[in-house]
Amino acid sequence: MGLEDCESLQVVRSALDGPGSDDLVGRFYATWFQRDASVRELFPADLTCQRAAFAEAMRWLFGEFVAQRSAEPVAFLAQLGRDHRKYGVTDSQYASLCQSFFLTLRTELGDRFTAAVDDALTDALTLIAGAMSGAAAADPKPAWWEATVVEHLRISRDIAVVRLQIDEPMPYRPGQYISVQVPQCPRVWRYLSPAMPSDPQGCIEFHVRAVAGGTFSTAVVDHTAPGDRWRLSSPHGSMQVDPEGPDVLMVAGSTGLAPLRAMILDLMRLEEKPRVHLFFGGRHPCELYDLPTLWQIANCSPWLSVTPVSELPVDPWWADDYPDPEPPRGLHVREIGRLPEVVSGYGGWGDRQILICGRPEMVMATRAALVANGAPAEQIQHDPLH
Repeated sequence: MGLEDCESLQVVRSALDGPGSDDLVGRFYATWFQRDASVRELFPADLTCQRAAFAEAMRWLFGEFVAQRSAEPVAFLAQLGRDHRKYGVTDSQYASLCQSFFLTLRTELGDRFTAAVDDALTDALTLIAGAMSGAAAADPKPAWWEATVVEHLRISRDIAVVRLQIDEPMPYRPGQYISVQVPQCPRVWRYLSPAMPSDPQGCIEFHVRAVAGGTFSTAVVDHTAPGDRWRLSSPHGSMQVDPEGPDVLMVAGSTGLAPLRAMILDLMRLEEKPRVHLFFGGRHPCELYDLPTLWQIANCSPWLSVTPVSELPVDPWWADDYPDPEPPRGLHVREIGRLPEVVSGYGGWGDRQILICGRPEMVMATRAALVANGAPAEQIQHDPLH
């Protein structure tokens, strides 16, 4: 029965969802690297994030297979295959992946690995490898774009603005995020959101906040310099503003501002546009780093309102080393408090397109507060909470 055998597919999924799933994924990678030495160089030394992402993806895929849903898994695998071109994955490496995963699961399941489970797993892995490799082969776009850092601005203790010149213009929609590799972290790719629309001359800008313990973000904030060469690959994400839809509520926490800023800049080119109310929050007032740009846009754009929000009323001692983002007198009075409470305190927002960007805990708290206030959940957009 293969992919139609829900019971056998559930046996596979149970192994991915059980208490030993972390060990299983670890054994899979060890088996794969042993059977195909060429794949080890595709990955960073620390596989923690990679293992977690692989386990989550396989759990979701087999859950969809069990539910006999195919459209979303095939679309997901096609996007994954196109994205994996940046690693230089070959058809033979897809084959060795499938063989290694099959062997690992056969050992894990023991007596539960019946002939029916064999057929179901084989068909599932054939679909996974075929969808990924087929989409990769059919994609006419580059596997990645090369870009040069032209400016690195340290605008707060842990926030930097990085501007680059791409060798060839890169198409993406405002609000999408892009896979990025920097020279300080070879073979490590992380998602960053452009803070400006796609530019015909190849200019692009990212806003990055250093995360405690985050090797990649710390490298970008602390060690990036003009002349560094970055790689950018495959835009993702569906977050967007419908310019013909209702008015818009945007909520940005710290560098979560970047994709919303790109959408605001994109709206400026339209003759007819919805009204936008942006709440921009940070812990300290000085961390509202891009307020000067937002003031300039708002001053000439009556459709845009900006409300700055800081959790604390005054700046810390180290703020004197960075630009002062205080607004001109009488413009955009700053609110004090946490973003979820401040935003929901303005009303239900149920008649708006709603977009939320920032740390996962802020996004979920704001979403919950808005839904509790009457905003329809289906009207709220945010990026996947990586």
